[in-house]
Amino acid sequence: MVTTTEVKLPEYGMFIDGAYTFAESGAFFEVINPATGQPCARVAKSDARDVDRAVKSARRAFESGEWSRAKPHERAEVLIRFADLIVQHAQEIAFLEILTSGATVRRVSNADIMLIVDLLQQTAKFAQAYEYSRTLPVRPFPQPSHNQVWREPVGVCAGITAWNYPLILAMWKLAPALAMGNSIVLKPASNTPLSTLKLAELAMQAGLPKGVFNVVTGPGGSVGEALVTHPEVDKVAFTGSTEVGKRIMQLAAEGIKRVTLELGGKSPAIVLPDADLDLAIPGILFGVFLHSGQVCECGTRVIVHQDIYDEVVERLAAEASKIKLGNPLDDKVGMGPIISESQLKTILGYIESGKAEGARLVCGGERATGPGLDGGYFVQPTIFADVDNRMKIAQEEIFGPVLAVMKAQDVDEAIRLANDTVYGLAGGVWTRDLNQAYRVAREIRAGTIWINDWHMFRSDAPFGGYKMSGFGREIGPYALDEYTQLKHVHASLVHEPENRHWFSIVLSHRG
Repeated sequence: MVTTTEVKLPEYGMFIDGAYTFAESGAFFEVINPATGQPCARVAKSDARDVDRAVKSARRAFESGEWSRAKPHERAEVLIRFADLIVQHAQEIAFLEILTSGATVRRVSNADIMLIVDLLQQTAKFAQAYEYSRTLPVRPFPQPSHNQVWREPVGVCAGITAWNYPLILAMWKLAPALAMGNSIVLKPASNTPLSTLKLAELAMQAGLPKGVFNVVTGPGGSVGEALVTHPEVDKVAFTGSTEVGKRIMQLAAEGIKRVTLELGGKSPAIVLPDADLDLAIPGILFGVFLHSGQVCECGTRVIVHQDIYDEVVERLAAEASKIKLGNPLDDKVGMGPIISESQLKTILGYIESGKAEGARLVCGGERATGPGLDGGYFVQPTIFADVDNRMKIAQEEIFGPVLAVMKAQDVDEAIRLANDTVYGLAGGVWTRDLNQAYRVAREIRAGTIWINDWHMFRSDAPFGGYKMSGFGREIGPYALDEYTQLKHVHASLVHEPENRHWFSIVLSHRG
């Protein structure tokens, strides 16, 4: 007789007011490991009552002044300790990220952890050097006075993050918000909440006062909207799809809340005839197939000069077929799974639309199966050639490992095609001619341009979009302004009532 024992999944609560707590309703939801299609954890399913608890905790913490009125160097010391704790717990954090997002161990261990640690450390430095106040020069008009412009924390911030880069996206919101003295409530995507919860725990250990950093978990439609519309939330920072970004703007408008949006992309990579193809071919593939193409600024449209078009297409297809798919915990794997079954179906639907509209499939195009892939959500690296820029696969964000290659007669046509999109998150150019490269960089309407590279971020450089890719900037000193309010303070230097001539505009008898 064979018996089976049901495996009990680990359970996670939300993080509110400095401690883990379960939902008021007692409800949970399951988190799925996309590499296997099986549940790997149960997490507290928040509702509006839990959001209210988290926001009120953040408000109490802000109003107490323990963090919001702390000196910049005091806040910086906590952020540095926070970074040190992330390093100490890097293996656990990386495992949670890989388990739920399908990110490869090669990427998380070699890039993501270092990126968030560096961002925390650098943001701590930027915050100490920040110009929190500026004294304006004394001017005789309208009358002598002492004037200052102050930068103050916004208050309670709400951060809503996508499932593709849970750690990095959380830190892009968390680091500047905390550095400038705000309190924050983060809502990670339901697919990937575990690493964000671990960050909250470590922040408390680093010395962050309770209530300054809270995490609510659950569906975006209800929990996210409750957070955005809560009357005590002062600012919303969102990373995700353009459609959801539009909805957040509508909801935030009711309370006149400040909003930062980092949304979709359909980033163009231009390949000029003098490009070093030994560099460009692997660079283009890195640009589109990192994290199985589930990156908002992926170079999903490649615009190739007609003189080298056939060679580029042939070499891209040959190299893409060598990418190893499999368990993301295997350090030999270059591409892991798609985040969910629904996203898998969406990607396969786009592939079918590419075929139907007449694009030429030169690589991939199917769900990946085989040893180690059973049950998981894997898609073959897919490349379409002879793509018309009006096709769905050229215009709509697929968020999967699908590359659209199109031909241009010259650099002017390449730039026109690059800008023929509603998005403007990123772009790039492959060429040996730096003068030409900077011309292309100037003319592409996007927030980040890479020359002979892709996916490179710095802790001192901004990231954000043009057009329907959003507005506002994240990362580094440029993000700090997004988490402050400006206040002008005027002190008159004219002490005699009879010399306050402006009063006579209303009180004419004093003239």
